[in-house]
Amino acid sequence: MAYFTKQEARNYAQRAKLATESYSSKLESIVESQNFQRQFDVFLSHSIRDAELVLGVANILKEMGQRVYIDWVVDKQLSRDSVTRETAETLRNRMKQSSRLLYLATDNASSSKWMPWELGYFDGLRSEKIAILPLVEYSSNSFNGQEYLGLYPALDKDGLRRFLG
Repeated sequence: MAYFTKQEARNYAQRAKLATESYSSKLESIVESQNFQRQFDVFLSHSIRDAELVLGVANILKEMGQRVYIDWVVDKQLSRDSVTRETAETLRNRMKQSSRLLYLATDNASSSKWMPWELGYFDGLRSEKIAILPLVEYSSNSFNGQEYLGLYPALDKDGLRRFLG
């Protein structure tokens, strides 16, 4: 298996990012071009601490023809500091508008307040449309995420193409 590496995601982020643009503004421009549809191919569950990696993965997915939902880009008004009913309801609606959920497994994922909740909610909607996308240091590394992640397939590069196809 050849997983995507953190460096590959960073390289995609750098290719997508202009020198004067922040990760957030570049992600915004990627999603803005898709925003009018309000239907998404992929709900990208991720840690906000991984902005650069999220940009890289979003760009990989965009190059594969996917429309990607990223909460802090599409729904900037959401509170990231606390769990609120409004944020939960918005995320529920966005998951209903998404065909698949990709859980971006990074070192920061285990400390996310929202990622386990998103995974559980989407499992109730479409459990067969969930996959884990590990980002590892070296493509030959194995992936050992938190135990509950073992319920879903961990995708390597070929597996991602099949999952999205």
